[in-house]
Amino acid sequence: MTPNNFSTVRDLLRYAVTRFNTEQLFFGHGSSNALDEAAYLILHTLKLPLDQLDPFLDARLLPDEIAAVMRVIERRSKDRVPAAYITHEAWLGAYRFYVDERVIVPRSFIAELIPQHFSPWIQDPEAIENALDLCTGSGCLPILLADAFPNAQIDAVDISADALAVARKNVDEYQLQERINLVESDLYTQLPLRKYDLIISNPPYVNSGSMAKLPQEYLREPQLALAGGEDGMDLVRKIVAGAAERLTPEGVLVVEIGNERAFAEAAFPELELTWLTTSAGDDMVFLVTAEQLQLA
Repeated sequence: MTPNNFSTVRDLLRYAVTRFNTEQLFFGHGSSNALDEAAYLILHTLKLPLDQLDPFLDARLLPDEIAAVMRVIERRSKDRVPAAYITHEAWLGAYRFYVDERVIVPRSFIAELIPQHFSPWIQDPEAIENALDLCTGSGCLPILLADAFPNAQIDAVDISADALAVARKNVDEYQLQERINLVESDLYTQLPLRKYDLIISNPPYVNSGSMAKLPQEYLREPQLALAGGEDGMDLVRKIVAGAAERLTPEGVLVVEIGNERAFAEAAFPELELTWLTTSAGDDMVFLVTAEQLQLA
């Protein structure tokens, strides 16, 4: 069968799964396998509901619809472009965000923890008045913070003006301009001297050895947002060091470090890091209290 005689969604779905598996694509930007990724890309391209594949499997497509889907399959399989850059959207739970090549594709285990309000370390979500997100990228995490902590004013920081332009689109889409302040800054350097009840960060943390082995899909992302130096802790050290004077007495710092727990514990031997439970286990995100930082 050739593209000329493809006629249904089922035809395209089968072809896409075969292509994706043949090309040995890497799935780390939303979908976890070739079938889910193919279904998502086809439904999105055809402007069909993303959660309703079955009713359309045997729908006969117009030639221009088939051509449009084939172009998407080629971009994903031949050029190894992450699906989110093709569709210009990414999802964290029920939240949809605009993305393009100026930011890494949103993916954060902190996003799982925000709806839980970092309990029991934060007892009263409504008492959180000021929060800070360092290395905000597309602005996804401060948008989740705004929902979870209804009284918080949030500063969202990134060193990249390009990333902040994407974040602006998302903040505007969620109509949170009055609560989320986007700041171009190298971590704390351009921030006002205010205290925060909560600081979160999903910074660049990939160590140099891992950077050299990244799949092609990750190489499509801004490397500035991934590379964390020899042990992955270059920015994490600065974030932790600066947090002591930026947190309120009851404040907490939450940092995502991916697979770098051993490097994180080696970098902060004086701190007893609390490891938070996520869907990937207990070694992806750590929490430190202001009290711990003051005593360190």
